[in-house]
Amino acid sequence: MRFLKKLFGLGEQKPVSHPAPAEVPQVEVDPNAAAREAGALALDRHWQSIGTIERDVIGHVISPQLLGGPAWPSTRQAYRVVHRPDSVILATEGLSDPFDDVEGMGNGFGLELFLETAHLPDALQARQAEVTAYARSWAFDILRTVATTVANAGGIAAQLERYGVLSLELPGASESAHLIAQLPPAYVTEDDAVGVLVGGPLPDFATDVRDMPLSPVSLVPVVLITAAELEGVRAGGRQAREALAEKLSANVNGHRSALDRA
Repeated sequence: MRFLKKLFGLGEQKPVSHPAPAEVPQVEVDPNAAAREAGALALDRHWQSIGTIERDVIGHVISPQLLGGPAWPSTRQAYRVVHRPDSVILATEGLSDPFDDVEGMGNGFGLELFLETAHLPDALQARQAEVTAYARSWAFDILRTVATTVANAGGIAAQLERYGVLSLELPGASESAHLIAQLPPAYVTEDDAVGVLVGGPLPDFATDVRDMPLSPVSLVPVVLITAAELEGVRAGGRQAREALAEKLSANVNGHRSALDRA
């Protein structure tokens, strides 16, 4: 019997110690992941109704806010390109994202910015241009600077609601090679600033994005103005700004930033 027990391993069983199971790390679930995806799809549908969108976006390998830059609602800071028959739209993508890991605060800053123009460098007018090439344009430099200002302010929805159209100065134009190389001198002031209107004139398409998952989102135009017009706004304040927006609305270019208008 002892022989059979040894043969089939039926002898005394010695206790064997087993290591305690490792603790399973708790995976944090982003409470806004589904809303963020739904919002991106709603924006995508809206831009598709306006023009032909590039599937790729202009983004960053590392989100700028992780490197000390201004915080957008989420770490997704990108820009999209939309082609229209005679112009190109550059638009922010992420200012209306739900805030990272915070519930109940709606769709970010409640807006996305855009700049439309027919006056980009020749290489960018063709739809065959790579998306990243648009980052080397005056239009992108202006849009990115305005987006940075909006993010630093924690959004401008309240100001737009109160004033309708805002004006903004972008100092240090000479520090941007694209602005100096691509903008006519008439658009840069003597003290090295470029001016824009934010929120008007209104474009020829709907600016309210439907079906956003958490709260309303608007598309807000950024419109380049001349140095003389910026000086007029500096001197005349709100009244001059509103008068300029009305004149631009009546102009053939409307909300489109043009480099050859009077």
